[in-house]
Amino acid sequence: MVSKKVQVALRLLIILLLLIGFCVVGVFFGYNYVIVQEQRLDSLQSRMESGEFYIDENTEGAIPLVVQTGDLTSDIAQHLFDEGLIDNTMIFSLMSKINGFDGAYMAGTHYLTPGLAYDEIMYILIQKPESVIVTFPEGITYEEIKRKLHEAGLTFTDAEMDECMDSPDLFVDYKFVAQLKLHDERDHVLSGYLFPDTYEFDINASPETIINTFLRNTNVKLYDEYYERAEQLGMTLDEVITLASIIQTETDDAIDMMYVSAVFYNRINSDDESMQYLASDATINFLREMGGEKPLMILPSSDLQLDSSYNTFTHRGLPPGPICMPGLDAIQAALYPEPNFGYFYFCATGDGSTVYAMTLEEHEANCARYMEVWQSIDDGTYVDPSLITDDDNGEGDGESDNNEDN
Repeated sequence: MVSKKVQVALRLLIILLLLIGFCVVGVFFGYNYVIVQEQRLDSLQSRMESGEFYIDENTEGAIPLVVQTGDLTSDIAQHLFDEGLIDNTMIFSLMSKINGFDGAYMAGTHYLTPGLAYDEIMYILIQKPESVIVTFPEGITYEEIKRKLHEAGLTFTDAEMDECMDSPDLFVDYKFVAQLKLHDERDHVLSGYLFPDTYEFDINASPETIINTFLRNTNVKLYDEYYERAEQLGMTLDEVITLASIIQTETDDAIDMMYVSAVFYNRINSDDESMQYLASDATINFLREMGGEKPLMILPSSDLQLDSSYNTFTHRGLPPGPICMPGLDAIQAALYPEPNFGYFYFCATGDGSTVYAMTLEEHEANCARYMEVWQSIDDGTYVDPSLITDDDNGEGDGESDNNEDN
């Protein structure tokens, strides 16, 4: 008869052998699963690269799935379940862990179709999501930015975007936002700070994410020396950006920007109060566009009397905020105007260049010289300024015909 000690030892041995057996079998099947899964993923990659296994918004039955930044695997599994793409969240989460996909899912919009295997869904979700690349030129306005984003396919609503633009408290981690002093008549608080550049956006990006993408780039572009220089000028950085936005709208030429900037400084700092009006057509055209009208080279005299603090013909100094998104050249021109440039007026010639004047008489002569060109631009016909041969060859610059622009 076998003693109890031997029986216990035999039981332990059997249990140990079973455990070893289970481990061997587990390792065997686990190894085979990994090998097969690697082959399957390689196959999926090849099929995706060839276009055979590619799903986008145009695929029949495609369902968009938005993975939010910070979503856990369990959150993603629940989204998939809610869309009817999987039928068991626990199995999905377990397979995700086994496959090593936890933490690898890419935030953004992915397109899936019903009937995909779990590992196919996982593989799609670790790929770069659907996105669009949009380029915004210098001088673009906030309204134009929204239009371009919508044209690119982004799905935000204008009302939500506007609310974010007027909610600087969402972005106070940025120094330039924290320093903003709000004005009751300011158009949108963050106007002027959506830096013109090329960006990549998820089509379902939230307004806060979109604006934060812009502001993150703006923060990189605004060097510490800009803040220091603004202080030396006795200005806030916001005032500099506001001035830069007007300069940007007045001319595309980097050299002219410094001259135009000097004209504005000369006027603002003039001892003659009547000269302290910037008298910039750009600010009137900003108001026209806000009212749904197209900008003009020759402004109606009634526009010069528009009741707005953005009207630099009736209000001294700077408007309450930027009128567009200035680029670096305009910002630097606002910070470093051309020194010893004694002109008080300027006007566009119509071919991208600018002429300057020291006196109102010279300026009016310049305006008269290029009136035909401005009219042709407004009419869409265009007359080449080089064909003008009258005797008015002043050095002036102003921006409109009957307007005493800068």
